[in-house]
Amino acid sequence: MKFGHLLTFFYICDSIELHGLELNIGSFTLRQIKTATNNFDVANKIGEGGFGSVYKGVLPSGTLIAVKQLSSKSKQGNREFLNELGMISALQHPHLVKLYGCCIEGNQLLLAYEYMENNSLARALFGPKEWQLELDWPTRYRICIGIARGLAFLHEESRLKIVHRDIKATNVLLDKDLNAKISDFGLARLNEEDKTHISTRVAGTYGYMAPEYAMRGYLTDKADVYSYGIVLLEIVSGMANVADRENENQFVLLERAFALKATGNLMDLVDPKLGSEYDIQEMMVVINLALVCTAITPTDRPTMSSVVSMLEGRIVPEVFPAEQSDSMTEMDRDKRVKELEDQNGNRIVEMPFACTDSSTSAVDLYPNDGFSEYLQKRDSDIRKLLSK
Repeated sequence: MKFGHLLTFFYICDSIELHGLELNIGSFTLRQIKTATNNFDVANKIGEGGFGSVYKGVLPSGTLIAVKQLSSKSKQGNREFLNELGMISALQHPHLVKLYGCCIEGNQLLLAYEYMENNSLARALFGPKEWQLELDWPTRYRICIGIARGLAFLHEESRLKIVHRDIKATNVLLDKDLNAKISDFGLARLNEEDKTHISTRVAGTYGYMAPEYAMRGYLTDKADVYSYGIVLLEIVSGMANVADRENENQFVLLERAFALKATGNLMDLVDPKLGSEYDIQEMMVVINLALVCTAITPTDRPTMSSVVSMLEGRIVPEVFPAEQSDSMTEMDRDKRVKELEDQNGNRIVEMPFACTDSSTSAVDLYPNDGFSEYLQKRDSDIRKLLSK
């Protein structure tokens, strides 16, 4: 493996061309990857997604890696491979999963990441019982801060300002010390201020998508802030924000949070597994931040740097907007497409509600031991409800 130099390559696959693409990462040969994974031994397979598999591997140095293998036969898989390669190769941060290098050889498209011993936050919180971890409140609070720091870096501190577009519990991975790291940049987009923020392809995951993006394709970094708010609610409650089977355009956890706020019983959100072993002040900060982050109006949501400051106690948490619509999770189901203008005069295209659930369209880094199938079935049920 080669580090500390610019990798230059030329590769053509299914009409996608890269001419002299320069990436500040290492390169692997296919032989090195096969050696690390014992020739992609099924015993080393730790995940499966819509565009390939993920294998655990070990380098000659003893470093553990997670190898994402994407099929070159899928155009969408190629796009997401190149997007992830281009995005994450330019990013280095303690709360982003580190990309060690790539391999493009024959029909193989491979990405080698640092191996995350404790898998995903989703599996730790609400996966099948045998996969769940006992996350105490200090650990959960540290995870909240870690995700926020990673997003603040993407939105405000990195040379490339990036909107992740798919912040969710399965895309937050936990290392051996339960530090949170954001993964899966296959859907990420540059946040270019001179653009109108219109996305022609709405992509993300049901239950985490901001209303203005899901309904109108209007994308800014505040879409990630909304998704982060949902993740905060999941961390507090230990519950997934799944669809309400009786009211298919609503999501159980978010609706419950608003209902409890209305009755003054927000502490009922707290995961019973925590008992009374948590800091009440920290818990209220996180719950109120979750509500602020999921405000229906993007401008009412805080920046992620402000979120970090609030969690670290440097500034007082922002006040939750007093007026909200009846339901923040009701999605416009009108199939007409029409042009609107937002309050700043930017063009907005109101689009049919059509999303790509990345738990099946992109490869989560490694939803281990069948957890991907568990999530795909759950999300498939959600999509069926929302498509009625």
